[in-house]
Order: sequence, then structure tokens, then C-alpha cells
Amino acid sequence: MIPDRQKTPTTMSSKVGNHPAGAGRTPRTQTLVEACPPLAIDLFCGLGGWTEALLAEGWRVVGFDIERHDYGNGAYPGQLVLQDVLTLHGAQFKHADLIVASPPCQFFSRMAMPFKCPWKQEEFERRRNLALSLFWACFRIQHEASEAAGREIPMIVENVVGAQKWVGRSRFAYGSFHLWGDVPALMPEPVGHKNTGGSWFGQRDGKILERNDPRDMRRGEDGEWTNAAAVGGWNHPGKAMDGRKFGGGWWHDTTNNLIRKASSRSVSRRAASAEIAKIPLPLAAHIAKVFRPETASEARA
Repeated sequence: MIPDRQKTPTTMSSKVGNHPAGAGRTPRTQTLVEACPPLAIDLFCGLGGWTEALLAEGWRVVGFDIERHDYGNGAYPGQLVLQDVLTLHGAQFKHADLIVASPPCQFFSRMAMPFKCPWKQEEFERRRNLALSLFWACFRIQHEASEAAGREIPMIVENVVGAQKWVGRSRFAYGSFHLWGDVPALMPEPVGHKNTGGSWFGQRDGKILERNDPRDMRRGEDGEWTNAAAVGGWNHPGKAMDGRKFGGGWWHDTTNNLIRKASSRSVSRRAASAEIAKIPLPLAAHIAKVFRPETASEARA
């Protein structure tokens, strides 16, 4: 059940806010208003890449997914609801201030590969229809939520470059993370290539790596990944960084190349896939800041 914002101090603030400069607002009312953070809905929330940044910026977040992605490294950081997104009706989100979504990309990614389609026609159509249903469900939910709220609720949908062939051109690409929906005009540039453990070349866990850090990995002409320390180190690639994902060896230094060795249904492989799909913190943080109600109001003013 999504909290009813009309029963929270937010409603009180709307009444007080009708007076110039908040005239008549008591200290207690002011405290209650400030204590009610904006609400974000995270569809297909996964490991919570969007949610981590939203929580850090003071949002309340409710995430929806069909399963709990907990692989021993920490569960989803927000309030999690286990439910098929296709069964949701957007009217229950009428009190939300933002919707973010990362629908499954497996079909789009597979069809973008330069290989023959691995499925027979019936299976191909089933997978295609499911992928498109999940993607467009986000926009249906946004429309229903906005209609129930009597205002436009902004939404950001993330997916892969291969989705463009099926759903239309994205509005922005943060490296390999493509965005649709209400994408802000000003967006950040990616700071580096995706590296082992879901980090980026030049960064690890959101922190800048020292020059020739032993955790830095690079792929040689033979296709193998080499640790910087094993070859005496190297310099980071400077500004020639575009944030593209690299498969195969992202976890080569920590999991003995599990992407190639683990079964596609194994917990380790699923954990690795979930980490690949996790939204980069700089991107999620930017969206969290831009769409905070007070920030959006200042921008419109």
C-alpha cells in the first residue's frame, strides 16, 4: 500500500502555501511540512540503483519487482513490494512526485547481437511481446497516475541501446544507459568505462582510483583482461571515456571470470547480471536532485 500523501503534513503545507511567503505558518506546521519527503516509485527496481541515490537526496522510495534481488551483498535499500508490474494500476501512485523504471532488457540486448536469432518464431514473438509489454507498461502507469493526480508526474525509463529499434529513439544516453520519458535538458556526462564490480575506469565505488590502482583492469588484443598491478600499472584513459559496458571480464578479478564459467541460472550469474544493469550513481543522483519538488519549482520559476 502506497502512503496517502493527502493524509500527511504535505496537505497541510498546500493550505499554508496559499498565503504569501507562507504567512500564518506556525513553527510546528513548518516542521511537519519539512518532515514529509517527496515520494518516488521505482519500477523493476532490481538492486536499487535509482533508489540508492533517491534516498541519499531525501526521497521516500517504494520499489516494485517480481523477485527479491538479494545475493548476499545487501538487499534492496528501500521499501520493496513483490508484484508483477503488469498488474499495477497507476492510480495508486497519484501521490508520487517521480517514477523511475528499468524494465528488463534481455530481449533487446540479445536481438542487438550480430548472431542468428536463437528462437523459433513462436518463442521469438512471445519474448518480443513480453519485452514490449513491460516497457510500455511504464508509460501506461505514468498516464494513469497523472490522470488520478490531476497533474503530470514525471518519469524516467532506462534501457539498452538495442531497445531503440523496437520502442523508438532514446532521449539521452549515459554511456550504455539509454533514457526515455521526461529527461532533463541538462544531463551529466559519464566519467569512465564500466569496470570490474560495477565501477568505472578511473573510479571504484564512487571514489576516484589512484593512478595505476591494482583494481584497474584492461582488455588486451587477445581478448583477455589484465590487472594493472600484473603489468606494472598504467595511466587512466583520461577524457576518452564514454561509459560503455564491457562484458566477459567485469568481475574477472573477483569471481574467477564467472560470467563465462557460471550457469545462466546460477545465483552468481544472476548477481553479476543484476550488477551490470544497476544504474550508475552519478546518473541516478542527478535525476534525484533535478526532480526534487523544490528544485523543479525553482527551475520553473
